[in-house]
Amino acid sequence: MYTSRFKYIVFTLSIVFIALCSTSVEAVYKTNHKIGILMVGHGSRSAEWNKALIDLGENVSDSLSTNQHISGFKTAFMEATTPSVADALKKFDNEGYTDVIIVPIFLTLSSHVYEDIPVICGLKNIPKTVKRLHEEGTEIYKPKAKVALAPQLDFSDVLQHNVLRRVKVLSTTPQEEGVVLVGYGDQEFMKNWTDLFKKVGDYVKDKSGIDKCTYAWCGHIVHYSSDPTTEAITDVLKSKKSALVIPVLVSTDKTFQTTIIGGGIDAVPYASDHVKYKADSILPDPEVTHWVIDISQKISRHILQN
Repeated sequence: MYTSRFKYIVFTLSIVFIALCSTSVEAVYKTNHKIGILMVGHGSRSAEWNKALIDLGENVSDSLSTNQHISGFKTAFMEATTPSVADALKKFDNEGYTDVIIVPIFLTLSSHVYEDIPVICGLKNIPKTVKRLHEEGTEIYKPKAKVALAPQLDFSDVLQHNVLRRVKVLSTTPQEEGVVLVGYGDQEFMKNWTDLFKKVGDYVKDKSGIDKCTYAWCGHIVHYSSDPTTEAITDVLKSKKSALVIPVLVSTDKTFQTTIIGGGIDAVPYASDHVKYKADSILPDPEVTHWVIDISQKISRHILQN
């Protein structure tokens, strides 16, 4: 009797042991981690600008809903509109998340990515930034969940592909055309911005047959002036018959696409004959959706393995 019982216990333990050994590491980790993705955009007073980010978030959320490593997805804005980053992080905490991956939808390194977002979510404590955010009415919230910050879009080749596609829509005679890329810019991280725009410009020249590409800024570093756009177009038209103007902006805001960039074009003599322009933006773009999904999955796997 005792021998039979012993054999049964050994047999049962063997089954449990085999079951544990056959369970994947990922399955074990899932019991210890509840991972959420927080996609963060700058935010704008423009409903059109915000809608593009919300639409992107919905596309990403639908795709990630079947991912076994990721339990939830939210979209938030750094400023100018809601939901705020703090609001979203509080919800993740209330829902019992252990880890939140923040994916910033920004082109390259900027004061927003390097200072504002890390301070807002408690990853950094920079007194001058804390003071400014309080003055702006931006809430700072350090979540219980562990926060990981993903890189910006320039860590991929999404921007090169996006701009090339939009150039090709406007281009008819590449040898007679030049490209003007217009972006926001950031004084503190200007090298990152100029390097990015040169890289994108070189890619366009290599793939399109267009041999001239320059850029201009339209943000606060030029006091939201149309003049840099006018000057860049004028420079292109010294040697080319047509200038193709591409807004390298995440989303669409009439202040930028129409008033600033459009105003810069209007100031060019005979612009209707020599300038081709579509007041569009980087979004919507399926490749950006894929980038957010891909980087979210990569970081979530890293969390599960460590």
